[in-house]
Amino acid sequence: MRLLSVFGVAGIALCASLAHAQNYPSRPVRVIVPLPPAGALDNIVRAVSRRLAQGMGQNFIIDNRPGAGGNIALEIAAAAAPDGYTLVAIAPSSIVYPMVFKSRIDVLRDLEPLSQVSTQGYIVVVHPSMPARSAQELVKVLKANPGKYNFASSGVAGPIHLTGELFMAATGTRMTHVPYKGSALAYPDMIAGNIQVGFPAIYSALPHIRANRLRGLAVTTQARAPAIPELPTLAEAEVRGVEVESWYALAAPAATPKAVIERLSSEIGIAVRHPDMVKRLRAEGSEGVANTPGELRAVIAADRDKWSRVIKKAGIRVE
Repeated sequence: MRLLSVFGVAGIALCASLAHAQNYPSRPVRVIVPLPPAGALDNIVRAVSRRLAQGMGQNFIIDNRPGAGGNIALEIAAAAAPDGYTLVAIAPSSIVYPMVFKSRIDVLRDLEPLSQVSTQGYIVVVHPSMPARSAQELVKVLKANPGKYNFASSGVAGPIHLTGELFMAATGTRMTHVPYKGSALAYPDMIAGNIQVGFPAIYSALPHIRANRLRGLAVTTQARAPAIPELPTLAEAEVRGVEVESWYALAAPAATPKAVIERLSSEIGIAVRHPDMVKRLRAEGSEGVANTPGELRAVIAADRDKWSRVIKKAGIRVE
């Protein structure tokens, strides 16, 4: 009788979950973005949200909540009702910043990964005055002049900063890190030659490379970037151990019903594979990615392991 009672409760819960999923969504869904409007993450998430709205018959409303390294958005999402009506955009910074800022949030514990949306790489650039026309030549120049050259980032412990630290660790070189409050603020000094090396996102660096204001040497991705296929990967250039692919994804609060998680993951995949989205992402130096919650969870775990080692080795601390 006790077993029948347990199975009865479980059956009722399962039926309730399935019913919720079948009726979902019955009202607008909030999508929290941890950055201000008009940035790359915001633009891509808005485009995907429009596709989700068309496919699921409800509005997906963007709620920008910047601040505290993205922790404000993560805390709001983690505290929201686990009913599928609050989603949050996440990126590698969602893993890294809780490591270096005081945060109660653990992405894998407090959120349910849904699916990646895109993956994009970084590009090794130098000022045209630098005597390096390949990644290997850059390593030789840096080794011959330890500490002489500067590299820019979009902020301490951000993905570009960590990419630079990983590059130095893998190549045995040393540069001076100069953090800015965003990549846009770093470009004037990079173009002027005050900053000689950078690891910006491919999409943001392309206009400056095309105009010969900066020289692109290699990309950090596994394969060549469709947006600039003439440049080799760092691995092809025989600079190994610096493979970095950033990504954007969507997640829901922990304990969101499994059926809702699976529905959202499936719909995100449909949105990302739409020809218009594929074209848009590639034009911005990105590739669409549609994976399962389990696959995204594995990506997050692997990135957390990699970046925790880089942070520890570089002694990165944020006061």
